[in-house]
Amino acid sequence: MLHLEPILAFEDNYIWAVHDGAHALLVDPGEAEPILAWVAKRRLCPVAMLVTHHHHDHCGGLAAVLLRHPMPVYGPARDDIAGVDHRLAEGDRVNVPALDLDFAVLEIPGHTLGHLAYHGHGWLFSGDTLFSCGCGRVFESTPAALHASLRRLSTLPADTLVCAAHEYTLNNIRFALGVDPDNPALQAWQLASTALRQAGRPTLPVRLGEELTRNPFLRCHDPNLRVALERQAGHPLPPDAADLFAELRRRKDVY
Repeated sequence: MLHLEPILAFEDNYIWAVHDGAHALLVDPGEAEPILAWVAKRRLCPVAMLVTHHHHDHCGGLAAVLLRHPMPVYGPARDDIAGVDHRLAEGDRVNVPALDLDFAVLEIPGHTLGHLAYHGHGWLFSGDTLFSCGCGRVFESTPAALHASLRRLSTLPADTLVCAAHEYTLNNIRFALGVDPDNPALQAWQLASTALRQAGRPTLPVRLGEELTRNPFLRCHDPNLRVALERQAGHPLPPDAADLFAELRRRKDVY
């Protein structure tokens, strides 16, 4: 039986781990110490690491982990990341025989140009592209590119578990309620996620189908969201969903 667990790193990063009680796969190893402690406590053998993009808080722990546990490391071909020895692009697959895992590799530019996601077994490791009720900042691309990437992710099966790399949920909900205050799915999720955090539990992973009802960045095509935004703005907004997304992202950047 496979288990999915988040390993907390820094203040709000999650390093995702999939294990069977003997072997482990690690996703976005930004900090080595939490990984090494987690592996030692459970007496697991790490067999592979996946990297979504080149930001330090997602790959900065690679060298120290590899020093203790040599293993294959998969990451974006567009990024020169020290320690990545399997460079991936759209359409590639990652196979981890020890855990009988196989993931599709998706190129999802926007947060960074080379950002990848890994999808398989009902999980989506989305890095800093898709969060609960939010999305990543645009650093190396354009809002239109990030919008296209999110639209692509939104077509995955509704029961997909989104394994985002940061515990940003409560802040994202506050922003989302500011632009979509009458959304009952958002209101319910605020109550539930607040209770989770007060109990010391993560809000992630989340089901993609539920995010489609409450994440404004996935709903820029929804006329109800447009009406709410235009009511706040006091004037019509651009008709294209990508333009509406850019306006939302601009607001979030200064939130």
